[in-house]
Amino acid sequence: LSIIKYPVSLRKTLSFMFKQDIDLCVCVVVSMCFRTADDSAKVGTVVVSRMKMGEIEDGEVDHFTTDMHQKCTLVYESSHGSVNDKDNGPIMNAVFKNAVCKVYRFQTVDSKWMLVREQMAECTLSFSIPKQLIALYIQEDTCRIQELKDLGELSPHWDNLRKDVISRYDQIIKEYQDTLAELEKLTGPLFKPSCSKGQKYLEFIPINLHTQRMRVMCPRKTDSFYDVVTVGAPAAHSQGFKNGGLQKLLSKYESEKKSTAYQCIYYPPEQTAKAREILCVVSQLQPHISALADQLLQTAQQSSSQPLRDVLKSLEEKTEQFVHALKDELVKSALLALHAARPGYVSKCQSSAQSSPARADPHLSTAEKQHSVCNNVDGSQTPRRESRESPVHSDSIPHHKEYDEEEWDRVWVSVAKSLNCVIALVDKLQEQDNNNQESAPSHTLADVITSHKLPVATVVWWDELAVLVQSLKKCVAEVAERARRSVSFVLLQEAACSTAQGLQLQQRRDAVFSQALAALACGFAMRLYAGLEDKGFLRQLHAVGLVAQFESLLSTYSEEIGMLEDMEVGISDLHRVTFRITEAASEEAVSLQPTVSGRRDHYTVEVPLPHHAFQALPEELREGKPLRVLPVLFNVGINEQQTIAERFGDISLQERINQKNFEILEGLPCFQTQTDIKELLDTLGQNVVTKKRKNVEILWLAGMICRRMNGIRLTSCKSAKDRTSMSVTLEQCSLLRDEHQLNKDYFVRALDCMRREGCRIENVQKNIKCRKYAFNMLQLMAFPKYYRPPEGTYGKVDS
Repeated sequence: LSIIKYPVSLRKTLSFMFKQDIDLCVCVVVSMCFRTADDSAKVGTVVVSRMKMGEIEDGEVDHFTTDMHQKCTLVYESSHGSVNDKDNGPIMNAVFKNAVCKVYRFQTVDSKWMLVREQMAECTLSFSIPKQLIALYIQEDTCRIQELKDLGELSPHWDNLRKDVISRYDQIIKEYQDTLAELEKLTGPLFKPSCSKGQKYLEFIPINLHTQRMRVMCPRKTDSFYDVVTVGAPAAHSQGFKNGGLQKLLSKYESEKKSTAYQCIYYPPEQTAKAREILCVVSQLQPHISALADQLLQTAQQSSSQPLRDVLKSLEEKTEQFVHALKDELVKSALLALHAARPGYVSKCQSSAQSSPARADPHLSTAEKQHSVCNNVDGSQTPRRESRESPVHSDSIPHHKEYDEEEWDRVWVSVAKSLNCVIALVDKLQEQDNNNQESAPSHTLADVITSHKLPVATVVWWDELAVLVQSLKKCVAEVAERARRSVSFVLLQEAACSTAQGLQLQQRRDAVFSQALAALACGFAMRLYAGLEDKGFLRQLHAVGLVAQFESLLSTYSEEIGMLEDMEVGISDLHRVTFRITEAASEEAVSLQPTVSGRRDHYTVEVPLPHHAFQALPEELREGKPLRVLPVLFNVGINEQQTIAERFGDISLQERINQKNFEILEGLPCFQTQTDIKELLDTLGQNVVTKKRKNVEILWLAGMICRRMNGIRLTSCKSAKDRTSMSVTLEQCSLLRDEHQLNKDYFVRALDCMRREGCRIENVQKNIKCRKYAFNMLQLMAFPKYYRPPEGTYGKVDS
């Protein structure tokens, strides 16, 4: 009666199991409704199966032992977690919803009993992160259109290309707006089921994203927990894989861009990436410098010189960063290219050609001739005869002898000179302040600047400072505007060289990245919430960051090759993401939702925490230090298609991915001093280079290393439903065996129990409304032994 009356946690409710080893379970099912003490609200429902309280008679032992080896050891299940346990606190409940909980009881090698709780939940970030990203894509592309319009007057050829590019951006914006409108209409589950993976309007949403936590409770030991995020491989299913995935398509696309560069200047990917970086730096630093300059003037009127020195130091640092970014040769060459695209440049070239048609300038480069052609008044793209005499080097930057090449150097150098003038004047003011303090201690810097009793020369210094500050702001604004136009012109070349395929590739990459980021943000939030009281983890978080290990079970055969190529690029793009921890405005669920900001070249995910949790963080985290997450991907195919690929096909993609990501892990110096991790890395390296079919030890070792590094574990297959379920349950039972001394006689039984009655079969039910894994007997013959589900849990179903 006391169990029903009081809403205590599951752990306390079932604590009687640890009193005597002979208090075991038999085939009885009891359903208990939990309510608050005043009977005002329902807390939850507990279903306890196969339980008997009390001691077992001698005659029952043999019967019970046989029964226990045949029956599942599931003792509890619930459609949602208990309110009082750590896995379902206010922070967790804000982001993780609709939890399904199962509890098992297993015997250890020393004949003790452990209680294992398995909980699976949906995540609000499945939809919120993609919707935020789509809005940012729309905002960025709208800004890009405005930047192209701000280039000013261009020759007919370049102007026509600009109109084409703007038209493409308009098309993307329209499609993204329609997608966002459709997503806003959705209500219901917080995950995309596997049967919806091909729907176009859901292409940004990760497939079947769930979190899974296993908590292990042993007598006289501290509870342990193990988390994993399960998600379908980030891939563009709605666009198909007939021509491969992103890795193959991007490589082919770059080759095609070079062949179409007769219309424009070809910039390699690293230069266009640099252009985006410069554009981002300029956009961030210019307003920051302007604000610091205004703050400097305001601080000069205060009563202390130390704040003035602090502001000046910040202004100096930001201005130096600004100047350093713009010293890049790409900006200078892009300015020359933009000058060559002006109508005035064309007329000079044409008039020069008309005045001396028989004489060609021997100093005029092939690229100049090509751009003279491109900039002809009628917009024709047909090369003149002289431009066909030698092949055009499309990566050459146009140069015009009448354009003053040193002008740009003088412009950005003027920024440094203006800053030096400001520094010199402030030093002079402070020197005067020190002299006045020696003669009259009550005088301050503000007295020096504003007092009418001081000499007239001193009074005008503040006006001089104001003039110099305004000059600095004006120089910075001029440089920023020129730099913005130049790199926008570079990005115009990239877009102009693109074909219709380039538009589709951008959309494909956006969609794949959206799925990958939603999964990563989910994993980061779960890991952060779990480690708020772990000082070692928090120190690691701000000192070196986290590893996010993606485990993939895709085959390297047929369409799954394209999925793996998509996934590889999507996970690689996560290097452009950093995280920040912020203080939530309130403890309401809406205030605890992570948010995304930034552009395609860099995004920041902010994870808010309630006031009490935020204030307990180390200072570095409270100050908003960017937190780095290093994503790595390891893939080992396990199904019958992988058997075909290994015997008759090509597995080089899998081998390359594993080797590349092993080198990333091996290159982390911060973990090399830990002996256990170093040994695991050595073993992983040996397995990566070993030619062994379906070498799942690579996945096991990578997972172990990730957990030793306090990292984020993510597991994927095509839909995160069938193969993923086999992998997650195997990992859980392996952890029970290796870390918690699970009796070896219980290993297979525990594995079958989790697969038959656990959270993963519930995941299958949620996705396809059927409690059957999508395998058949012939397929399972090709699976590694421990990845096969028990009899009666699989069959032919629509997945």
